[in-house]
Amino acid sequence: MIEIAMSTNQTLWWITLAVGLVVALVVAFLLEWLRRTVRDIDRSVDDVWTAGQFVAQNTQATHLLQTTKARGVDLLEEVELHRAAAKGERV
Repeated sequence: MIEIAMSTNQTLWWITLAVGLVVALVVAFLLEWLRRTVRDIDRSVDDVWTAGQFVAQNTQATHLLQTTKARGVDLLEEVELHRAAAKGERV
């Protein structure tokens, strides 16, 4: 049997390489976790943006509601005049 004896210096290098590999794997894991988190946040921001656009589209004419209300009141008054005229009442 052949024994290969490593010097202390070689042993320390192998330990350093193993620790470096573990650190590299941990960094890769953390970067992947960060990438996925950022992707989820980006998707959520896109959903909020889309919902905001739908709200904006559905409310872009709300300033006209006061005019619509006023015209509705005018229409109701006109309908009452026609109803009274049809019954032969004087208004």
